[in-house]
Amino acid sequence: MTTSAVIPTAVRPRRRPPTAMADNGPQGGNPTIMPTPLRNHLITRSQNPVDLLNAATCLFGGSIAASPLDELRGGGHELRGVAAHDFAVGYFVSPLDVRVAPAGGGNHGSYFVNIGVSGAISALGGGLRVTLDQATGGVANPGDTQELRPLPGRRTRFLGLRIDAALVHQEFAALTGHLPVSAVRFDFALDVANSKGQSVRLLLCSLLELLDSQDPLFQRVELQRSQLRCLVTALLLAQPHSHTGELRDGPQLGLPRSLRAALAFIEANLAERICLGDIADAAGCSPRTLSSAFRSRLGLSPMSYVRNLRLDRIREDILASTDPVGTIAYRWGVWHLGRFAGEYRARFAELPSDTAARR
Repeated sequence: MTTSAVIPTAVRPRRRPPTAMADNGPQGGNPTIMPTPLRNHLITRSQNPVDLLNAATCLFGGSIAASPLDELRGGGHELRGVAAHDFAVGYFVSPLDVRVAPAGGGNHGSYFVNIGVSGAISALGGGLRVTLDQATGGVANPGDTQELRPLPGRRTRFLGLRIDAALVHQEFAALTGHLPVSAVRFDFALDVANSKGQSVRLLLCSLLELLDSQDPLFQRVELQRSQLRCLVTALLLAQPHSHTGELRDGPQLGLPRSLRAALAFIEANLAERICLGDIADAAGCSPRTLSSAFRSRLGLSPMSYVRNLRLDRIREDILASTDPVGTIAYRWGVWHLGRFAGEYRARFAELPSDTAARR
């Protein structure tokens, strides 16, 4: 019989001594012993894989739909986790091959970070396949689907962190002085073996210690959110993404007036035909000066920015409505559907029809 997992809120399991487990560490050196993450937050431990799938959906607030890739596989399935307003984190132990997809026509609001604790997972995300283990994590962007297949060998255990997109945008603004002008899209493979990636891993482990602590001080939401903000900042600085160029020189005080005028013009006329001269006129500078400003502050040319923003808006509409793809594309100023399909695939690693099929 299928049962749904319920996240315990008031009742906690009896405190037990921490269960030690091996962690080879990001450098693949001698194993170190660390306590089981989220040891005080057991959600489900079952031989039935359906219990794990239901519990994962519940933990992440219905923002994802988890389904098996192949036949349901028995064995030990365990999930420990904590959910809050703008994040949720889970510790998964399972041999199950799963597909994690946006729920309800598309998840526009969450990033997911997966980091291995033991074993390895063959993961597909953003059109790329990587092996997730102690040296390589994965970052899935809003709207992306992941396929996770544990590899034979050691028992697979990993941490999954959901981060609200609004928090990512807020920390981006703290670093640059302005909100991102289009969605931040991270590269899928996260190298946690280098010093930058290790900072993300260490901050996640620190957050887990806060959540596991019995000290009332560490249970305060303010401290947990502060730790999460540090983690998000480290992720923005450590992991390549679509706006990395704006961060490579450190914090900035904001964009110059001409660039702000150009961005406002693009936003107001995105559904129209826009050329470089039109943007330069709105910014009050020459096309050459404008192009230089875009490349130095945003890391791409003005017309590349227009194309990417237009593609982002089209993708959002495809996932949020039942309108035909062609209708949506024309609505956002696309005039050549063949070229549009190629540009869309280059940006999102799938065709528009593939995105529409998930609605």
